[in-house]
Amino acid sequence: MNRSASEKMLAQNQKKKNNENQKGKKNRFLITINVLGSAGPIRFVVKEDDSVAGVIETALKFYAREGRIPVLGSDITNFLLYPANAGLDAMDPSELIGSCQGRTFVLCKKQIHPQMSEARSEMIARKRSSSWKAWLNKSFSFNILSH
Repeated sequence: MNRSASEKMLAQNQKKKNNENQKGKKNRFLITINVLGSAGPIRFVVKEDDSVAGVIETALKFYAREGRIPVLGSDITNFLLYPANAGLDAMDPSELIGSCQGRTFVLCKKQIHPQMSEARSEMIARKRSSSWKAWLNKSFSFNILSH
């Protein structure tokens, strides 16, 4: 079979396109993200080389677009993505989603720092103790005790 040069080039180009299509299909996969507090999971297709931060952003967009509650917001820095079947460590936002062998994840909102919550509770306690009711209670108990 003798082919002309143009036929050979056309066949090579088709081979390249087929290889590129196969490569593109190989590195895409469906993931399931369970959002804490939400009714059901979110599912969408990602590429192996997508960053965890990009996946979180996409998940938040899907979540908002579907009108789910509770409302989460769109700031990706407030969230952590955990592989569902792995250890307790959250994935790094710059990590590639394909580096984790799992396809199921859990999206959680970051917790407030313990120091901040302690300081907040101290401020609330001070605020409560400086109210007129607290003063009245102290005065009343002092009067009862002094009699």
